[in-house]
Amino acid sequence: MDVRHRHSLPMTTVIVFIGLISFISGCSSRSTPAPVEELYTGKTYKDYEANSLTDKTYQVEAGETLYSIAFRANQDVNQLAKLNNLSKPYVIYPGQRLKLKGDVAQPRPTSPVAETKPNNNTSSSSQKDIKQPVAKTQQKEYGQKVDKKKTVAKQTTKAKSETPKKREKRVITAAPRSRQENVKNRDIQWRWPSTGQVIKDFSVAERGNKGLDFAGQRGDPVIAAAAGKVVYVGDALRGFGRLIILKHNDDFITAYAHNDKILVKEQDWVDVGETIGEMGDSGSQRVKLHFEVRYRGKSVNPRHYLPKSR
Repeated sequence: MDVRHRHSLPMTTVIVFIGLISFISGCSSRSTPAPVEELYTGKTYKDYEANSLTDKTYQVEAGETLYSIAFRANQDVNQLAKLNNLSKPYVIYPGQRLKLKGDVAQPRPTSPVAETKPNNNTSSSSQKDIKQPVAKTQQKEYGQKVDKKKTVAKQTTKAKSETPKKREKRVITAAPRSRQENVKNRDIQWRWPSTGQVIKDFSVAERGNKGLDFAGQRGDPVIAAAAGKVVYVGDALRGFGRLIILKHNDDFITAYAHNDKILVKEQDWVDVGETIGEMGDSGSQRVKLHFEVRYRGKSVNPRHYLPKSR
């Protein structure tokens, strides 16, 4: 028997073998690599919240505030400030690394005694200076004799007339600011942030809706749900579009996402019912308002606080 004939394969077997190799090769390759967007699109607030900050530290990016970072990390801004030993107004800088988890930072040692002594001396001396001319002015008012120099009487009269004005200014500027910052939770007056229909309700599910979604037309007013301070304005939070965050006190903040136009700026004070933006589709596939209420950094059902009827 011929050796070549004994070890050769039938032609049909060879053809089937070649076809099988081609099939396996075609299945194991793609003409183009899989895009990263297939893994995470970041187009909705649900995707964004599921991919929020979970690391122990975070490097600040341009346009962010401590409130926006706390919003992303689902944390209370006051606790985050204590964790990083920050005091109001919580100024942070791009490139700065913040702790998101860990023990509260201890305050840096200071020398209050050395700083207090000059202040006490200054205040005591200033009080003496004030008391002396006031006393002389009172003597003049009651008809008692005063110094021969007329300049003393003029100076004492000016000191008396200027003192009440300074005190009045302190009261006017301090009182309203204190009331707004320290308003009690039960005293917050709430109202609905939109007149549009609610198209998606709050959900307690892990990846559920963490607020209320309102339908509307582009340009419809976005309304402050309560009086407060604007602590963030921008579009640095992916998935929320043009976002506004209001602080109402140390416990409550509200967020208004997907604005077309923003009508306020950071550090502004707004009244309940004031128009702060216009509804749009920034960061969304349709025109809507996504509204959230957060209590100490955690999302809560807005219906628990908004009026029963609109």
